Amino acid sequence: MEEHTRYLELCQLAEEYGRRYYVEDDPAVSDYEYDQLMAEIKAIEAAHPEWVSASSPTQHVGGGAINTFASVPHKVKMESLQDVFSIDELYAFDARVKAAVGPAAYSVEPKIDGLSVSLEYEHGRFVRGSTRGDGETGEDVTANLATIRSIPATIPADLPLLEVRGEVYMSHASFEKLMAAQLASGGKLPKNPRNAAAGSLRQKDARVAAERELDIFLFNVQQAEGVTFTSHVASLDQLRAWGLQTLPFYTRCETIEEAVAQVQRIGEMRDTLDFDIDGAVIKVDDLTLRRQMGSTAKYPKWAVAFKYPPEEKPTTLLDIEVSVGRTGALTPTAVFEPVQLAGTTVSRAVLHNQDFINALGVNVGDTIVVRKAGEIIPEVIAVQTRRSSAPFRLPDACPSCGAPLTREEDEAVLRCLNPACPAQLLRNLIHFASRDAMDIEGLGEALVEQLVDAGRLTSPADIYRLTKEDVASLERSGEKSAQNLLDAIEKSKQNELWRLIFGLGIRLIGAKAAKQLEAAFPDMDAILAASKEDFAAVEGFGEIMADSLWQYLSQEGSRALIAQLRDLGLNMTSAAPKGEGVLSGLTFVLTGILPTLTRQEASDMIEAAGGKTASSVSKKTSYVLAGEEAGSKLTKAQALGVPVIDEATFRAMLGE
Repeated sequence: MEEHTRYLELCQLAEEYGRRYYVEDDPAVSDYEYDQLMAEIKAIEAAHPEWVSASSPTQHVGGGAINTFASVPHKVKMESLQDVFSIDELYAFDARVKAAVGPAAYSVEPKIDGLSVSLEYEHGRFVRGSTRGDGETGEDVTANLATIRSIPATIPADLPLLEVRGEVYMSHASFEKLMAAQLASGGKLPKNPRNAAAGSLRQKDARVAAERELDIFLFNVQQAEGVTFTSHVASLDQLRAWGLQTLPFYTRCETIEEAVAQVQRIGEMRDTLDFDIDGAVIKVDDLTLRRQMGSTAKYPKWAVAFKYPPEEKPTTLLDIEVSVGRTGALTPTAVFEPVQLAGTTVSRAVLHNQDFINALGVNVGDTIVVRKAGEIIPEVIAVQTRRSSAPFRLPDACPSCGAPLTREEDEAVLRCLNPACPAQLLRNLIHFASRDAMDIEGLGEALVEQLVDAGRLTSPADIYRLTKEDVASLERSGEKSAQNLLDAIEKSKQNELWRLIFGLGIRLIGAKAAKQLEAAFPDMDAILAASKEDFAAVEGFGEIMADSLWQYLSQEGSRALIAQLRDLGLNMTSAAPKGEGVLSGLTFVLTGILPTLTRQEASDMIEAAGGKTASSVSKKTSYVLAGEEAGSKLTKAQALGVPVIDEATFRAMLGE
């Protein structure tokens, strides 16, 4: 059993290296050495699967269990915090504390912008992890949390129960890697690291979550049996001593003045952090005083979260680039000297249209003021110093093809209507092959760009004329991958008609409108023969949408493309009308993040059962299907008295 002994030694080494890297921030080996170690462990486990256990570093890092997201009731409520936005409000909080329990010391710590979770340890072993949910009931995401290297499978604390709360986040470095991977594969781009972390933690396959390189900071002891804590800071110190990754810094302050100064220091260091924070948290440190103060119906009375205002910084506008989008719309983008905002470097911001540019009075060479709207999207908000007396003017002709530009009534956007415009070709092809349109697996943005550059693609019809040699001859492509792509292309010919309609990229005709169009007409021939009035009569359509569709189908080039796609074997017939289903006559609005379903999956299930979906809540809405982080739609539903259901109730309605 010499090999088994070697295997156990390697596993122990991997756990030690992981602890040194993720908990102590003191790497013992290089990343390359660690990767080589893990490769050897995986090779041994492949030969001896009977040796693999739940504590194996391969399961701990990249476990392959499928998460079922069962409900988890929280014995200790996972409360949210009351936000404050000014220093005066911090002093008002201190006054409330003194009025309730007298002078108190505070802990001050960064507020990590991530997803709140609970970790439960029994006799030192990690047994369960769950999301916050509504604070009283969360989702079991144990398998996905087990893939986070900084969550140890065991800790040296033989307590009957230890429950700790933390924030799962994605570092800026990991977020950039994910963005690059999604761009290369043509996948959906997350809006920010927080959304990426939340989406990754809810992956059904824990192996996907493992690839996303999530991390965690622990910030509170929820409950503990076998040990008593009297101070919050002391409890964090003990968690760190047990090998758990607590917040990177937290400070005990004896007075509110010290606490305010620490809040300001944390705000000043935001640019230097490799993770997002959306504020700082001030808590009463004495746990006995906390119990005396208690909580309101929504928040604990012993803590507040100070939210930093959006950072605004001056920089020099170097250029204004004008690009042509998939629908021919011209988009001006400000290119400026890079600045650090909310933890990331930004150097570009959309200027929207000529009206926006005129309102700012901005031109190249000006000193502008930029910030991140909602801590996410860079925007130009003002001109600080002008170098030019007149604002920048967008061109009169398309910068890609030279065709005249038009500005439609009630629109601020300039648009190129030339269907042969080269700038629109690439984006049209990427959209046509995308998951929500023709769903051609493997035909992502990078490959489409290669095929366009090689002259293989000049229209969507050319996708169905590709040969194995066309694809295999490209860089980093081989015969097997080429054949896989051709198989996916062939499979897409049988797609529902609405996917083709949506894939054509007709302005204002999204996936929902395309489905409504398919439901209203028996086939493509009927659509081509329809009048503008016929389109306006389709449920969900209006005159503007009908006009856009009619104009597209009136163009000779559009009809020629559809004819080519028909000759190449694409489905041109609408799906048979669905019979009465259990949700017939019901209209649903979806909001928030559901435990196991994407919104598209839930929408498909509703429509398959005869129901309809809508984008906004009204008195005609039958149900609002709400998940975690539901926003204004949930509030409006409650105000209107529209029934609100969760995913479990929704599945029960379907008879599952």
